[in-house]
Amino acid sequence: MGTQAKRRPTLDEVALRAGVSRSVASRVINNREASRSAREAVEKAVRELGYVPNPTARALATQQAGAVLLAVSHDDPGLFADPFFAHVIVGINAALEKTDLVLMLLLADTDRGRARLERVLRSRRADGIMLLNLHGDDPLYRLAQQLDLPVVLGGRPLHGEPAWYVDADNRGGARLATEHLIASGRRRIAAITGRQDTQVGVARHQGYREAMAVAGLDHTRTELADFSEASGAEAMARLLDRCPDLDAVFAESDSMAAGAVRTLTAAGRSVPGDVAVVGFDDLPIARRTDPPLTTVHQPVQELGREMAKMLIALLAGERPSPLILPTHLVVRASAP
Repeated sequence: MGTQAKRRPTLDEVALRAGVSRSVASRVINNREASRSAREAVEKAVRELGYVPNPTARALATQQAGAVLLAVSHDDPGLFADPFFAHVIVGINAALEKTDLVLMLLLADTDRGRARLERVLRSRRADGIMLLNLHGDDPLYRLAQQLDLPVVLGGRPLHGEPAWYVDADNRGGARLATEHLIASGRRRIAAITGRQDTQVGVARHQGYREAMAVAGLDHTRTELADFSEASGAEAMARLLDRCPDLDAVFAESDSMAAGAVRTLTAAGRSVPGDVAVVGFDDLPIARRTDPPLTTVHQPVQELGREMAKMLIALLAGERPSPLILPTHLVVRASAP
């Protein structure tokens, strides 16, 4: 009987021995850009395992797409008019301008959209992916985890803790907003929440509840909205019907705050005389309301820029740490 041929080690085994992802191991083996530490670890694993690349697979692996993908869990055309989204794109582009990478955008909030995303990624038309606007147990995040590509999230998902993400301190910023209203003498403070199937919506409302609890105030004056101006106006109308004696509102986004101011003005309530209003984001709309909004500033362009920088680092074989960006209060006339 002949001696059984020895099984050849695989790329997955090399990556496991080196303590890097399969894609990083492939980059090193195919002499593409990688960090020095990753290169040394992979080369050592190759020597120890006696790994020999398959010539055909190697030829395919060296075909870099030269592109990264931003996938947004959203299918509303109004997304393109959303100032938050626009500022994130500007930030991403600022980081990518320093590379040869091209940015692709894909809206993937439906089964058809997610199937299209999977086809794009499996065909290697992108070297990495950024995910934005995840909802609940979003299948987009699960899909990205299954693929052998670096993934960076803009904002954490509601469930689970991803390896790489950039987020803002939503909970701390919401506490600041509510504490400011309390310090100004307001006691009947309502909240207009964003979507509660998003981590950002949950975190901001949690910050409001914490500040109210510390002050011993009622936190049940709450109406749900979806971060849009129209939903903020409608939620404000419901609050006035339910709680006509309220003296302040924390609307957990600037768009919702602008809608709330519009409803209050139409109802004959002066802002801030009768009802003080605070928003969150510090987008251009905050300076255009009448009166201008007191709001929590989060660095939206920096969020996009840091997402892209993190993905670029991953493509180079580095292992960056997750990043939480600070927020701060900007005081204007709607809640002095």
